[in-house]
Formats: sequence, structure tokens, C-alpha cells
Amino acid sequence: MSVAKKEYKRVTVKSLVDMKQTGEKISMLTAYDFTMAKIVDEAGVDVILVGDSASNVMAGHETTLPITLDQMIYHASSVIRAIDRALVVVDLPFGSYQSDPREALRSAIRIMKESGAHAVKLEGGKEIKESVKRILNAGIPVMGHLGLTPQSIYKFGTYTVRAKEEEEAEKLKEDAIFLEKTGCFAIVLEKIPAKLAKEVAESVSIPVIGIGAGNGVDGQVLVLHDLLGMTHQFNPRFLRRYMNLYEDMTQAISQYVEDVKSVDFPSEEEQY
Repeated sequence: MSVAKKEYKRVTVKSLVDMKQTGEKISMLTAYDFTMAKIVDEAGVDVILVGDSASNVMAGHETTLPITLDQMIYHASSVIRAIDRALVVVDLPFGSYQSDPREALRSAIRIMKESGAHAVKLEGGKEIKESVKRILNAGIPVMGHLGLTPQSIYKFGTYTVRAKEEEEAEKLKEDAIFLEKTGCFAIVLEKIPAKLAKEVAESVSIPVIGIGAGNGVDGQVLVLHDLLGMTHQFNPRFLRRYMNLYEDMTQAISQYVEDVKSVDFPSEEEQY
């Protein structure tokens, strides 16, 4: 049964908790620049994630590891200038929070001060507890991220589904409860069994947003460029492509090249 959508002038961390309580699903998409963020915000998406996936999507790296804190602040600042409604969450990049809680706090403060973002997201559970606590104690909202954590890809060695075995599934459930008790306002679950994700969502009072985690969670997130079909080599089961912009854009640009070379463009009407 669908739930009536409430109109929020501005989406806040409290708005997301309210959505979970009323059964309204949370929509979340990535954005990395002003133009795309403007479109996403005006389309009514609740949360914009300035993801470290910019390392892949915008810079062409194989993993999310190379992107720097300065680059994340640049992308976040571009997004913030575009939005009127959405809550903007920014990934803390690899190396900016894992080993030193003081460095984690400095990184989070820089993102909040220099970009104007509304919250940060960290990958991991109890192993990063001191970093999470330091950031929360400074009054900065934190979103957690469990399951497949791309910043640990070389540890996993693969992007396959996580927490299929009982031991890892139990740890994930414990980490989710820990993140809630510590004060995180939401959790992303990536690429885990749908049954487990539903159990986690029902065990915590904070919103759980899935990517490849089934429909038993409180919301969904996708990478914008994947949803629009701008990427085409990446075809996981959880991805629904709503457009095929790769093909459409390629055809449009090819037509432009042909029109320029044939002197069809610009026409008389397109000159001064």
C-alpha cells in the first residue's frame, strides 16, 4: 500500500525519521555538480548524496579510494549551491577518518564549513566508533554505511554480495544497532540479502536506505549516472535504468559532428 507523500519545504534529518515512522519511503540519489544537482532537487528527491563514487563517475578511477577531501569539498560545494529542498550528505573519503578520530573530526568540520553540507557519511561499524563519536559530539549529523563498503574493496577483493554467511550477518546487525545507539540519523545498506536488510530496518528506529538491499528497507539510493543510463558497462541486478542517455547523447553528438562537417550547422537562422 502506498503512503501519501508529505511536502517538505526543506528535508532535514528529522524529516527522514518522520518518513520512517509514517511509512513514506525515502528517495536518495547521488549528484556531484551544480547542473545535475539542480535537476535532482527540483525533481523532488529527498536526499542528495555527494558520494565518493565521484572518483569513478567523474574522474574515471577504478575505485573510490583516490578521491581526496579537497575534491569532495569541491563537489559538495557545487551541489549545495544548486539545492533548495534536499538534504545533502557528503561521503568522508578514504583515509580521512579510519585510523585517527581527531583527523576524522577535522575532515568532517572542513566539509561542513567549506561546502555548507548538512551531514557526512562514513563506512563501517564498531571499528570506527571513536571517529563517529567525535563527529557526533561536534554536532555534525552522521549517516552510517554497512554491507559492501567500497572503500574496503581491496580487503574484500570483490564487489559481490556481503553478509550471506551467518557470522557476517550477525556482525552487520550488531553494527547497525551500535550506529543507532551512538547517534547516527540513518544507515545505508549496500548489496546484502533482502531478508537481512529487512530485519535490520525493523530492528532500528532510524531510517535504513538500501542499494541492492531489497524493498524491505525505508528508502533507496542509486548513482544518478547509472539511473540515467549515462554509464553502460555496469549492470548489477539492483540497477534500474530509467533512461538510455549514453545512446541518446552519442547519437546527438554524432549528428552534431556530421552537421558541422557538412556545413549544415549553423544554418542561416542560427547566424547573426
